[in-house]
Amino acid sequence: MPTDSHTAPATSPTSATNATLAAMQAIVGAGACLSGDADTESYVTDYRRIYRGKAQVVVMPSTTEQVSQVMAWCHAHDVPVVPQGGNTSLMGGAVPDDSGTAVLLSLGRMNRVLAVDTINDTMTVQAGVTLNAARTAAEQEQRLFALRIGSEGSCQIGGNLATNAGGTAVLRYGNMRDLVLGIEAVLPDGRIYSSLRGLRKDNTGYDLKQLFVGSEGTLGIITAAVLKLMPQPRANAVAFVAVQSPEAAVRLLGVAKQHGGQAVTAFELISAPALELVLEYLGDVTSPLPARHDWMVLIELTSGGSDESLNATLMEILEAGLAQELVLDAAVAASLADAQRFWRIREEISDAQTRTGGSIKCDVSVPLSRIAAFIGDASAKVLALEPAARMVIYGHMGDGNVHFNPLRPKDRSAADFLGQWYAPISEAVDTLAHAENGSISAEHGIGVAKRDDLKRYKSPVELELMWQVKRALDPKNLLNPAKMLPRLD
Repeated sequence: MPTDSHTAPATSPTSATNATLAAMQAIVGAGACLSGDADTESYVTDYRRIYRGKAQVVVMPSTTEQVSQVMAWCHAHDVPVVPQGGNTSLMGGAVPDDSGTAVLLSLGRMNRVLAVDTINDTMTVQAGVTLNAARTAAEQEQRLFALRIGSEGSCQIGGNLATNAGGTAVLRYGNMRDLVLGIEAVLPDGRIYSSLRGLRKDNTGYDLKQLFVGSEGTLGIITAAVLKLMPQPRANAVAFVAVQSPEAAVRLLGVAKQHGGQAVTAFELISAPALELVLEYLGDVTSPLPARHDWMVLIELTSGGSDESLNATLMEILEAGLAQELVLDAAVAASLADAQRFWRIREEISDAQTRTGGSIKCDVSVPLSRIAAFIGDASAKVLALEPAARMVIYGHMGDGNVHFNPLRPKDRSAADFLGQWYAPISEAVDTLAHAENGSISAEHGIGVAKRDDLKRYKSPVELELMWQVKRALDPKNLLNPAKMLPRLD
């Protein structure tokens, strides 16, 4: 029977920690190991400061060989290991529990871009390369690495792969599962798996790299990857558009696809409470539109053509939307600065919620044809429970992913609101998404926050198959234990 616990060390906590620290220092050097609460605090606390644990040692390897040695020692001594990238997880998946028995393995020192192949249109990077650094390296070679998320300055490629990150360009380019051609990963016992070949066609059996993508560090530690590159777009057109309703937004997306085809790169939904929250948080930014509207979308088109042609396409989309009474108003970016300002509004919504406190994170996806009905039904459910909740709804409507994040009323504390409503609101929203043949996690993963909920939304067959894979690769259940997989007993 699977368990979310690990074998407790036979020695005392102090002697165990001393032995572990000495072993880790012998592998990576004393300067690459941290111990003690003060030095490890930032590693054992999650981005939202909701999850906090303890670690025997924070170890920071610089090579795959060092990761292999760390894993082999921990496997031999029954020491659990929690891998961590940029620690930007929203689900508590990258911090240890509070037992203090785990080694936290931080990949931040493995931050080299190993190769950029402009003929094969690939880039090989170590897992600790930040998303921003990867995108910059591609841009320097007139190429695009297409993943785009708000935390790109902090999040790392290994973590992006481990959580199958999505972001704002999935509509056109797909998520990380679509953007990776090969990975290198260290298994729980220290063995190294590698498929760093950069092939687009390789029909030689199971596609093993995909086991590790989205596994949240429970099967192996990703140490390097070969990523797909695309031509760098030369033209860009962006508009901030007020729409009648979520249903109108879905119909406008269809209009955009009809006129823009593959040029439609992003289509982001923003509710009025989401806009109001982020404008209050930023302080130095105003709404692109003169009047208040209940619903807005941010549309971006990109292409290898000219700005004039792409802007003409954007105007066709907006004019067709006006003719069909889908569009109420629109602001079209007249410059790069305008486009950046529009995008800043969208990208800062998540951080504005974190700073405000009291946000219930429901990261769901439903079929696009059902997204408007889901938003309406879920909003009614939440407001029936707490009429004063601020309905911060936003996200990647183009691919069916909505961040449905009810926020505490202004006169309620975060602790009071979350204590009373987190479980009932989260369950109500997730149940509705599941009923629409959707998912309770579109891109944020499962971690600790959603782990036990999987029993309600995954079939026994699915859960048992996942545990069979876990047992095969990690029979001691030492790698990121108690994350993602619920107990079956």
